[in-house]
Amino acid sequence: MTSPTPVVTASADDKLDFKKVLPIFVIVLIDLLGLTIIIPLLPLYATSFGASPMTIGLLGAAYPVMQFIGAPLLGRLSDRYGRKPILLVSQVGTLIGFLVLGFANTLWLLFLARLIDGLSGANISTAQAAISDSTTEKTRTQGLGLIGAAFGLGFIIGPVIAFAALALSGNDYRVPAFVAALFSALSIVLTWVWFQETHPAEKRGLGPSKSAFSLGAMVDALRRPEVGLLLVLMFAQQIAFGGFEQLLALFTLTSLGLNASGNAVVFVFVGVIVVAVQGGLIGRWSRAIGDRKLIYLGLATLALGLALTALTPRQPVPWYSQAGLQAELSASRTLPGATPPTQSLAIPLPNDTQTGWLGLAWLLVAMIPASIGGGILQPSINSLITKRVDATERGGMLGISSAFLSGANALAPLIGGVIFQGFGAAAPFWAWAATLALLLAAAWVAIKPGQEELAARPA
Repeated sequence: MTSPTPVVTASADDKLDFKKVLPIFVIVLIDLLGLTIIIPLLPLYATSFGASPMTIGLLGAAYPVMQFIGAPLLGRLSDRYGRKPILLVSQVGTLIGFLVLGFANTLWLLFLARLIDGLSGANISTAQAAISDSTTEKTRTQGLGLIGAAFGLGFIIGPVIAFAALALSGNDYRVPAFVAALFSALSIVLTWVWFQETHPAEKRGLGPSKSAFSLGAMVDALRRPEVGLLLVLMFAQQIAFGGFEQLLALFTLTSLGLNASGNAVVFVFVGVIVVAVQGGLIGRWSRAIGDRKLIYLGLATLALGLALTALTPRQPVPWYSQAGLQAELSASRTLPGATPPTQSLAIPLPNDTQTGWLGLAWLLVAMIPASIGGGILQPSINSLITKRVDATERGGMLGISSAFLSGANALAPLIGGVIFQGFGAAAPFWAWAATLALLLAAAWVAIKPGQEELAARPA
C-alpha cells in the first residue's frame, strides 16, 4: 500500500504580510511626497535669491551629503532605541526643514533647510529596517521592493502636487514648501497613531557593535574583477543621471523659459517613464537579453538622451514672458508686505521675441531615452552584481553599491554646477553623454559573459 502523496501548501512564511508592511509603505510614501514636491522648484527657488549655477550645485549636494552621513547614524540609533522613536524624531526634523524653506528670505536659510532635511531624510534606512523586521527571508525582497515603489509613486505624485500648489498660489514658490510641510506633519501623525514598533526592547543592542561597511571594503570591492567595473559603472552613471535630475530645471529655465510649474510637468513625464520601466518593462527585457546587455542598452539610451537634451533648441515656450518670469522669481524673494528685491538674477533668461513649441517638443523627445536609460541602469547593475558574488556577500555588496550611489548623488550637482557656470547650460549634458559613451565602450570590452549567462543557455 502506497502512502498518500503529500499536499504541498504555501506556508505563512512564503507570503508577505501586507497588514504589517502597509503602514510603513504609506508613511514612507507620504514622507517622500514632501521631498518630491520640492525637487522641481528648488533650483528656481535658489535662482530667485540670486544663486549662481555653482551655488545651486552646492545646494543640490547639501541634501545627499547629509543623508549619506545620517543614514548609518539613524540606522544604529534605531537598533538601540527602536524604529518608531527614530522615525518620529527624524520626521519632526523634516517638518522643521520644510518650514525653514517656506519662510526663507535669504540664501543661507535655503542651505540650512536642505541640511536639516537631508539629515532627517536619512530615515529611509530606519524604514528599511522596519520592513526587514516585518518580513521573513522569503518575503524580504518583496517587502523592500515596496520602498522602491513608494519612491516611484512619489516622483509622479509629488510634482503633480507642486504644479497644483503653484497654480493655485499664482506661482508663489513658498507655497509648495508649506504643502510639503503639511505632508510631513501627516506622516508624523500616522507614525504616532498607526505604526507599531517592529523592534522590541528585548532585541535591541544585540547586533554587532561595528558596522560591516568601511572605505576599505569599498576599495577591496573595486579590486575584484567580477564586480569592480560594475561598481564604477554604478557611480559614473549616477553622476550623469543624478546631475541630469538636479540641473534639468535650471536648464529648462535658461533654454525654454519654464518656471517651476512647467518643470513640474516635465518631471511628471520623466517619472512616469522611469516607473513604467522599473515597474514592469525591465523584468521582461532582462529575461529576454540578460542583465549584461541590458546595461549596454541603458548606457546607450541615457547617453543618447543627454546628447539630445544638450541639442535642445533655445526657444522659449509660447506662453513665456521674460518680464513675467523675472517678476515671478523676484516675488519669491519677499515676505508678504516686503519690498521686492532689485538684484539681478545670476541665471540668464531667454528673450521672448521668438517663442514656439520646438524647444519643448525636442526636450520631451529627449526625455524618453534619458528616462529609459536612467530607469534601466541602477537595477540592472545591482542585479548583475548579486549574480556575480556569493550569496553570503550579496547584502554587503549591495550596501557598497548604495554607498557609491550616495557619493555620486552628492558629487553630481557640484560637478554639473561648475560646468554649467563655466561653459554654458548645454555643457554638463555633453560631458555626461561623452562619459557614458566611453563607459559603454569600456563595458563592451571588459564585462564578459558570466556564469549566470552560461547557466541560462540551453544544453
